[in-house]
Amino acid sequence: MTAGELRHLSFLDLVKLCGNYRLASITSTARPVPFRATPDGPPVGLLLPSVLEALAAHNTLRRDGSQLEYWIMRDDSFVSFAPELSTPAARTRAMQETTIWWRDTGRFESIISPRLWRGEWYAVYVDPFGPLSVDGGDPTQEADDGENPNYAFSMERSACALFGVVTYGVHMTVYEKDDDGTVRIWVPRRSATKQTWPGTLDNSIAGGIPARSSPRWSLAKESMEEGSIPEALVDKYAIAVGAISYFFQTKDKALQPEVEFVYDMCVPKVEGLRLSPGDTEVETFKLMPLEEVIEHMHAGEFKPNCALVLIDFLIRNGYLTPDNEPHYLDIITRMHDRFSYEHW
Repeated sequence: MTAGELRHLSFLDLVKLCGNYRLASITSTARPVPFRATPDGPPVGLLLPSVLEALAAHNTLRRDGSQLEYWIMRDDSFVSFAPELSTPAARTRAMQETTIWWRDTGRFESIISPRLWRGEWYAVYVDPFGPLSVDGGDPTQEADDGENPNYAFSMERSACALFGVVTYGVHMTVYEKDDDGTVRIWVPRRSATKQTWPGTLDNSIAGGIPARSSPRWSLAKESMEEGSIPEALVDKYAIAVGAISYFFQTKDKALQPEVEFVYDMCVPKVEGLRLSPGDTEVETFKLMPLEEVIEHMHAGEFKPNCALVLIDFLIRNGYLTPDNEPHYLDIITRMHDRFSYEHW
């Protein structure tokens, strides 16, 4: 798109920017290979040819060292962990060793270089729409595997897109509403030094859900770290209002299906709440009238998935309706994607 076109993105354009991958439209020759946690289990991710080659190279490395090969590769049928890696902790350690080797040897440099490496664990689930694990603990330790049978393993956050696994986050809109209906939203600008999407506008509070953590715990953590919001205010005013999901393919062609748990937090002025950066991930916050927020959305200034959360806010609060938006149904259905999971 040209700079002029970016200033006039429709709401549907914004949705398509984020949900830009459709598995059903991919030809058989370019179709990714299913990735399983166990040879006889369901798919938990999708692997592109470049990742298959890198997994084969890691198998060769271990085989040359007379060690167990971590990866079972069934031609174009599927890839899985070796059956000897029978626990979540064992699979986690194998995944960590493999991806660290890629990082340190410069493989996938635009995705998991030392600069882009996050040092954060994300959980992967047997059923991506099933229960999340919330028992806490170190994902690499057998004693902390927990009792959730849906938990398969954990892995480095930045490497998730290489394996096409579903990741999870929390996004919250913090706003004020006057008696006359005027809405103002707290909008942060991401740090210019942030690893991903530097300098773009963001949701009031947003972040990934670490392995072994609940959405609500993650929300409280991010609220303090990013916006200096006390946990007591989060407990008092933050409301879970739903979730959005989308299948994003990065500029490097990596596959990133994501689920975001969505929260609203309308805070009365009497609380005197003013959001301010609590860490280095956010440069500034601005309390912005809703009309101005929408202008920045149409200009393409928001991180793509953050624009989706704001579109969801507009729909739920009656600002975006089937009477004023011709693509209303297309927008709503695209924002609740199941990633063609039944075809994985």
